[in-house]
Amino acid sequence: MTIRSLATAAFFGASTFTAAGVQAEEVTLKAVTAFATGTTFSRDFEAFVDWVNENGTGLVQIDLLGGPEAVPPFELGNAVQAGIVDIANNTTAYYPNLLPTGDALHLAQNTIQDQRANGCYELIDSIHQQQMNVKYLARVGDNMNYHLYLAKPLEGPDLTGLTIRTTPVYRAMFEKLGATLVRTAPGEVYTALERGAIDGYGWPSQGVLDLGWHEQTAYRVDPGFYQVDVNFLVNMDRWNDLSADQQALLEQAATWIETQNEENIARNQAEADAQAEAGIETVTFDGADKELWAETAQSAGWGEVMEIDAELGQQLQSCLTK
Repeated sequence: MTIRSLATAAFFGASTFTAAGVQAEEVTLKAVTAFATGTTFSRDFEAFVDWVNENGTGLVQIDLLGGPEAVPPFELGNAVQAGIVDIANNTTAYYPNLLPTGDALHLAQNTIQDQRANGCYELIDSIHQQQMNVKYLARVGDNMNYHLYLAKPLEGPDLTGLTIRTTPVYRAMFEKLGATLVRTAPGEVYTALERGAIDGYGWPSQGVLDLGWHEQTAYRVDPGFYQVDVNFLVNMDRWNDLSADQQALLEQAATWIETQNEENIARNQAEADAQAEAGIETVTFDGADKELWAETAQSAGWGEVMEIDAELGQQLQSCLTK
């Protein structure tokens, strides 16, 4: 279903509210995930939806309309901004045109719980509201790093001569280390590897097997870098229409799902074991190579954020890094 066809059904199942002072009727929110349902980066959002639907009877229900087949991933930010979708499971890498400093989120070195405690959550929420007309409700992906995956071995952090499939998340880092970069849709990565059009790709520690890319991947580079940010966004006009109890229920669900981030530590290990069983070997940087890898990731990433908005970038850096 395209955004246009989804808009045609925009009011299906919508609830109305009674007069002020009377408890609102149950409302149903239309939701879309940027990732295929049943896969790694949709998993937590689907659990969140189930929690709301189980605990929100009489207050809030969520109708999950689907993933990329409902709204293309790079259009989902626009869809939730416009209110075509009420709530979206998305990542800042998919809406940089709407939130230019959003790349800062994957540079975080602390948890969403830390960010809620130190005021960073409120800052990020305010940026989303002002620039995108959305409520930044929850973040999942903590404790999950990105890695470089390759079809050929690598001895050090010099990526000169390698053609790497990239996204805005690690473009600056890989470019600074000398790689030739190409943009392809996730659905094209397998074929690009198979044909030798690319030598590797960046991807989180989880999800490679979901996509079948392990069949064309020989190596994973350790250590990982950055931290996955997958965010639950609610159209701001829709949020403001909710009663205090309805908002509180969604915020309670957000707090609950964010506690599940701790499970990523065990999931990472399980995924690493599964990758090894699938034949993916680990290339581990040590000493100076490890330091250069980590330092380049942070300096290149923050450098781009500062170029966009130095003042805001400094605020974000102070509350997202330890």
